Amino acid sequence: MLYHQGNDITSHQVQEGEPFAQEGYALMGAVFEVYNEQGFGVGEEIYQESLELELAHREISYSAKPKIQCFYKIHSLKKRYIPDLIVFKEIVVELKAVTGLNKDHAGQLMNYLRLTKSPIGYLINFGRSGGVEWKRFILSEYL
Repeated sequence: MLYHQGNDITSHQVQEGEPFAQEGYALMGAVFEVYNEQGFGVGEEIYQESLELELAHREISYSAKPKIQCFYKIHSLKKRYIPDLIVFKEIVVELKAVTGLNKDHAGQLMNYLRLTKSPIGYLINFGRSGGVEWKRFILSEYL
């Protein structure tokens, strides 16, 4: 597993050859637009709905709050995991509106990546003053 992090788009330039680099760049452009419009301090649900509108405006494909089926051996469990977004059918996005990201937030995203067998995940925090906090995760076994 690898991850990149940054506070704004200039702190992590898209590198040629990175998986889903252009898609991630498009996603983060929408994220920064939402932050510029909403600022910090509103609830996660407001950021979620705002980002959905911005993604639709930019014609970026996404699925909001998809239910992920879980199993124990061959048995389907009643419990479903629900990530905030899946963008471009491959990128799992988990949104937060907290003062800072922690390892539990990263663990939550990693669970979603493994359950969906998705190679790329973004952990995005709108709750900081001064800019969006974000981390990009790559699970190479699903590339």
